Amino acid sequence: MRKLAFTTALTMLAAPAMAQDDCGEVSITEMNWASASVVTNVANFIMEQGYGCDVSIVPSDTVPSVTSVAENGEPDIVTELWVNLTGDVYDRLIEEGRVEELGPVLVPGAIDGWWIPTYLAEEHPELTTIEGVLDNPDLVGGMFHNCPEGWGCRVVNDNLLPAFGVADAGIEVFDHGSGETLATSMASAYESEEPWFGYYWAPTSLLGQYDMTKVDLGEYDEQAYSAAQNPDAEDVGRTSFPDAPVATAVTTEFSEQHPDLAEFLSNMSFEVETMNGIVAWMEENSASGEEGAVYFLTNNQDTWSGWINDAARENLSQVLEQ
Repeated sequence: MRKLAFTTALTMLAAPAMAQDDCGEVSITEMNWASASVVTNVANFIMEQGYGCDVSIVPSDTVPSVTSVAENGEPDIVTELWVNLTGDVYDRLIEEGRVEELGPVLVPGAIDGWWIPTYLAEEHPELTTIEGVLDNPDLVGGMFHNCPEGWGCRVVNDNLLPAFGVADAGIEVFDHGSGETLATSMASAYESEEPWFGYYWAPTSLLGQYDMTKVDLGEYDEQAYSAAQNPDAEDVGRTSFPDAPVATAVTTEFSEQHPDLAEFLSNMSFEVETMNGIVAWMEENSASGEEGAVYFLTNNQDTWSGWINDAARENLSQVLEQ
C-alpha cells in the first residue's frame, strides 16, 4: 500500500501543471544532503503545479552554487544556503544588488560544529573541549572526519584544523569523498560504540538518531571565522562555529520578473523539528528527496498552503484531489 501510494504521489509530482499565466523557465539548486533535497522538491512541485513553471533542478553545493551565480547569474534560486559558509562572494553579490536574500528556509536555523558520541563524552568528560581532544588523540580514534571537497564546511575546517593544531596533536584529518561516507563513518562508529570525532550539522537524520555531543571550541571570533571562509586565507585564528542562518536566495533579476514566486519562496520555511522528522522518516524508509517532499506535502497541507497565493492554492487543490 505504501509503494502504491507513493507511486501515485510521485506521478502527481511529474504531472503537467494546470493552465495559468506562463511562468516560464526557472532553475533551482538541489544541494546534496537530505533536507536540501526535500526543500528543492517541495519548491519544484509547488512552482510547477501551482504557478505553471518549467523548473530545472541543478545539483550543487554551497560554494559552487554561489560561485555560479557570481560568474553566470544562474541558477535563479539557491535554497538551503548556509549563509555563514558562503564567504565574501555572497556578501559581495548582496552589496552589488545582484542577489536578494528572501528569508530563512529553516527556522530557527541550523547548527554545525565538531562532534563526538555522547557515550564517549560521558566516559571521558575531558573530550568535551577541544583542549581535551588535542591532549588525548587516541581517545577519539586518532582521526578527524572532514567534509567533502566543494562543501562550505570543508573550506572552514581546512582553515580551523591547523589553527587548533589538530594534525600536530597526532590526529589524522580524513577528507571524505561524499556526504554518504561521512555519514556512514559516524553511524558505523556509533553502532559499534567506537570513538568518532568530526564535523556534522543539523537538521539531519543522524543527529536525530544518534546522541552526539558538540565539542566546545571556545569563544566565537567573528573576524577569525570570516577569514576561515576564504580558501586562500593564512594564519587563521581559533574560533567556534556561529549560529547558522539557512536561507533562500534568488537573483535580483528573478525576483523582479517573478514577484509572485519571490513571495512564495520568502514564505517557504520549515521548522527544524519538522525537517528532522522528515529526514528521519526518509532514513527509516530508504526514501528519496522526492518521496520526502511527498511525505511533507501530504502531511502538512495547512503549513504550505499558507505560503502561496490564491491562484496557486486553487491549482494545487485540483491536482491533489485527483
